[in-house]
Amino acid sequence: MTELTVRKTEAAFTRPDVDLTTQLGSVTFPNPVFTASGCAAAGQELDQFFDVSQLGGIVTKSIMLAPRSGRATPRMAETPSGMLNSIGLQGPGIDAFLDKDLAWLAQRGARAVVSIAGGSVEDYAKLAAKLRGAKGLAMIEVNISCPNVEDRGQVFACDPGASAAVVQAVKRSAPTGVPVFAKLSPDVTDITEIAKACVDAGADGLSLINTLLGLVIDTDTMRPALGGITGGLSGPAIRPVAVRAVWQVRQALPDIPILGMGGIRTGLDALEFVLAGANAVSVGTTVFGDPRAPIRVLDELAVALAERGFSSVAEAVGLAHRPPEIRLPEGPDPVGDTLGDPAHDDEEQL
Repeated sequence: MTELTVRKTEAAFTRPDVDLTTQLGSVTFPNPVFTASGCAAAGQELDQFFDVSQLGGIVTKSIMLAPRSGRATPRMAETPSGMLNSIGLQGPGIDAFLDKDLAWLAQRGARAVVSIAGGSVEDYAKLAAKLRGAKGLAMIEVNISCPNVEDRGQVFACDPGASAAVVQAVKRSAPTGVPVFAKLSPDVTDITEIAKACVDAGADGLSLINTLLGLVIDTDTMRPALGGITGGLSGPAIRPVAVRAVWQVRQALPDIPILGMGGIRTGLDALEFVLAGANAVSVGTTVFGDPRAPIRVLDELAVALAERGFSSVAEAVGLAHRPPEIRLPEGPDPVGDTLGDPAHDDEEQL
């Protein structure tokens, strides 16, 4: 399909009249569908299939201070209803990213959510400072699912104190007025404990969830299938885990903005996250099979909201937390057909 054909198909669809704007921290986004970090680089590859500026935002691949070659190959392995990746945060480094990728997003008119990652608290602070004055920057997503080289490789996101330290450092160094979201790992005993620590440290919101740690064995070589041994599990297989995490954090922190992600393929998947408490969603792994997935999910979400009588996406956020409705059984009263019979009433009066 040519780009022109794609654009015509795109233009033929008319979205229902639903207010799709959503608030994440101090920023209002035009709609609640974003890309997910690591699945679409900085959006240029997807722009040949649809106008990336139509999405709520483009979440970039996590960037580090210096260029990084990443892990050994093989780096990806298919799993039932998902995939494992072990890329190792390969990237050009923050300076090249600012000059090329972020500049392109700004020129394109897209709202950039820059994901940053580091091996120390100081790394995160320096990255946040580098973003001061950057054009097109709408939000910062702090990928704390990285090993802390100063603490025996302990992953920041698995420790409340370490998570809080990173968030505090980023908030101190980040551009004024730019929301800072902490991206949390599901590989913890109680994700609400980490969430509360990040919010207490100044996080403006939370991204839920990162990939789950997994491992695949190649039964022919009888060795791990990935060069890096373990990898991050993503795709539809993790969606129930992600929805659970969003639900738990929304219950624990009813007022904090949440960007939900994990296995979203359709508008109904996105609606599930919204009902659980997400203010917006990121679409990731499914783009490998369907590059137009983010814009398609946005269209399908708008239809799903309209069909259920919502006039805005905000009305649906967290709605699944409402108490269940009490419904009386239909048909004859369980105590007998005589209830309401005048003769029966007279007997009771006697």
